[in-house]
Amino acid sequence: MNPLVKEYSDYLRIEKRQSPNTIEAYCRDLSRFVRFFSDKDLFDLTTNDIRGFLLSLRDEELSPSSIARSLSSIKSFYRYLFQDKQLKINPAEILETPGRLRKLPNVLSISDVEKLLNCPDTGTVIGLRDQAMLEVLYATGMRVSELVSVKGNNLDMLAGCLRTMGKGSKERIVPIGMVARKVLEDYLLNSRPVLAKGHKVEELFLTRRAKPMTRQGFWKILKNYVKQCNIKTDVSPHTLRHAFATHLLDRGADLRSVQQMLGHSDISTTQIYTHVLDKRMLEVYDRFHPRGSGAF
Repeated sequence: MNPLVKEYSDYLRIEKRQSPNTIEAYCRDLSRFVRFFSDKDLFDLTTNDIRGFLLSLRDEELSPSSIARSLSSIKSFYRYLFQDKQLKINPAEILETPGRLRKLPNVLSISDVEKLLNCPDTGTVIGLRDQAMLEVLYATGMRVSELVSVKGNNLDMLAGCLRTMGKGSKERIVPIGMVARKVLEDYLLNSRPVLAKGHKVEELFLTRRAKPMTRQGFWKILKNYVKQCNIKTDVSPHTLRHAFATHLLDRGADLRSVQQMLGHSDISTTQIYTHVLDKRMLEVYDRFHPRGSGAF
């Protein structure tokens, strides 16, 4: 890794307390940037040089969101160098992140969610665990990285809530519905002790080997159930988070409450879910209104 990028990643980890996943994303973007200018000193780059790099990304047919993220990483990197007085002029300062059309997330219907949540075989310890993970993810809207990091003492079954650590090491409390609580109780009584095999493990969800569940492990489990249920929508661990938010808003929840439950620092991030509802509203209008496109 380039020494400056390494220095910056240490700054993100120690001073900014960014999550490992966020730091990895920044470093990945900056490594591509450094490779592009392998014959130049990063301190000598001009605004036009950086613009040229961004154009090269477009030529490589990277998506607008990927280019915007890359620019955001570069701006943050040079802001650090400037504030640390390693640079007299910040060449990335005047570059503006292009307004981007966010891709609307795939949203599972309530019936598809029901199929997915009921898919695990609850007659087995693995099925009990899998159903508990799926129910908690949908009940709380947590990120999968938060789900696999949940510890037993983060859970308050009596109050019906769970404490989780989100991006930037920000702690939040999220409610858990009655259905998810019952499934969790079943897992804690009849599955987790078997999976733990007498070992003391802090994490709530365990693998067959009495180790904490991983993001990759959960992703494989989810893909298997999606296939079993014959769900046609593209599904990722984040899809249940999207479904959580959209289904809440669809039933009248206010945007600010959903923002808090998701752990979004900026409400504009949450607002993408209102666009999903707007799109659905237009589809309903076109299909059923006498003067909609479905009438012709």
